[in-house]
Amino acid sequence: MMFYLLLITNLITFATFAIDKWKAVKHKRRISELFLLTLTFLGGTVGAVLAMLIFKHKISKKSFLLKFVLIVSIQLIIIYFFQKYYHY
Repeated sequence: MMFYLLLITNLITFATFAIDKWKAVKHKRRISELFLLTLTFLGGTVGAVLAMLIFKHKISKKSFLLKFVLIVSIQLIIIYFFQKYYHY
């Protein structure tokens, strides 16, 4: 079940980054960075990374990348503690 939830989250994140890139090229109203980072934090990290690499989106914006790395670091810490202390 968790696999499918993460898959859907990553597909939505990938599509959202792609739409934002399209809007940037067309000079249309953009999707907020807060929303993009929230999708990333909620499990869309793989989709975000793929979209950033494929569409060359947000890869030169240092402030965004710094926040992105912070989110990935937080996710890794959470995963570490879940694996270490949560046994089912």
